[in-house]
Amino acid sequence: MERIAVYPGSFDPLTNGHIDLVERGLKIFDKVVIGVLNNKAKTPLFSVEERLEMIQNCFEGMENVEVDAFDGLVVDYARQRNASAILRGMRAVSDFENEFQMAMFNRRLNREVQTVFLMTGMRWIFTSSSGIKEVASFGGDVSGMVPPSIEKRLKEKFKTAYGGA
Repeated sequence: MERIAVYPGSFDPLTNGHIDLVERGLKIFDKVVIGVLNNKAKTPLFSVEERLEMIQNCFEGMENVEVDAFDGLVVDYARQRNASAILRGMRAVSDFENEFQMAMFNRRLNREVQTVFLMTGMRWIFTSSSGIKEVASFGGDVSGMVPPSIEKRLKEKFKTAYGGA
């Protein structure tokens, strides 16, 4: 039976840290489904459609990585995708409390789906989508923190939003 993990998140935008986590997740699972959460409570920089396209481009040709959008509970989505695990990354101790609480909620809702935590690679420990957006909004250099195609989209987005950064 194929071992499938769902890697949920907003991915607004996808970072090299996210990519690293997917690549390491593939050493444990046969397939990783990147689930882009459509969270109506947040106002993302990129639409769900834009994020799906950008992520798909980054994983083009990788048959064991799938990109999809969902809303609702991640455990329900994992069940729909026949996933046995939810893959989560942790950058620092500060991530632990929130991630642990979510894992316990998910376990209470569906004991068949396990949460698997991977520590972020040391090179990406400071990298976050929100930090990258802030730096990019001021015209800062985010190369090396995101794939070149996403860096380009960030520059385009902020040039449009602020008349040039």
